[in-house]
Amino acid sequence: MQQYIEKAKTLIEALPYIKKFSGKTVVIKYGGSAMLNEELKNTVIQDIVLMKLVGMCPVIVHGGGNEINKLLERIDKKTEFINGLRVTDEETMEVVEMVLSGKINKNIVTYIQKQGLNAVGISGKDGNILTARKKTINGQDAGFIGEIDHVDPGLIKTLVRDDFIPVIAPVAKDMQGQGYNVNADYAASAIAGALQAEKLVFLTDTEGVLKDINDPASLISNIKVTHAEQLIKDGVISGGMIPKVECCIEGVKKGVKTVHILDGRVEHSLLLEVFTDRGIGTMIHCDS
Repeated sequence: MQQYIEKAKTLIEALPYIKKFSGKTVVIKYGGSAMLNEELKNTVIQDIVLMKLVGMCPVIVHGGGNEINKLLERIDKKTEFINGLRVTDEETMEVVEMVLSGKINKNIVTYIQKQGLNAVGISGKDGNILTARKKTINGQDAGFIGEIDHVDPGLIKTLVRDDFIPVIAPVAKDMQGQGYNVNADYAASAIAGALQAEKLVFLTDTEGVLKDINDPASLISNIKVTHAEQLIKDGVISGGMIPKVECCIEGVKKGVKTVHILDGRVEHSLLLEVFTDRGIGTMIHCDS
């Protein structure tokens, strides 16, 4: 009997959050181990489906670097990175679009629809969602890497209004129709800002922001934007976490209420963060 009582308590704990976030948009950047491990993939999709069923409006923006690497290896195409960004020549751009807008995007849609809900897979090209320009890295031309100029959320809003879960591949185009590979974190942040989302959630392979990178127990669960900026200046936030946190800060500045960095390796991390009194990751929010 006690186990059923505990389950009931969990539901009661979730109730105020369900009421608070009903009808609100949550953008989820889906990537990392949560995308590669079959069991984790199932739990992430279950979390998103539950969020939708209790009245929230989830929007998924996904990455896919590992799958891109696999296909490039199969065609014996070498990959070069500058500051963590993939140098993208014309052939690589074809592979990027094939993997992101094709294989991965439709795979996520299939997983959702197997749970009985409607989803639509699109890319940033569709409905002119993402307009981009060529991005240079330290003055170097890295090919078709895109920097977002403009976000038109019209198509996304239409899909949400029609009860679909939008699944978006981070591929953009410029005004001449040239395609660009856009970092999924930046795409998710820009889209969340344009939607004025209640929450933006990054599923990562880290516990969140740590005071000591070698100590998982040093997790900082709650950070204001100015504090996050100071932690970057002080070197507490370093390496690959810097662009992730910068995307969080940018999202808040564009109007997202709260941004979360979660460990996607933890089963049901989305539900634990959104529907429980004590979340499991790092939440970044405005100073006021």
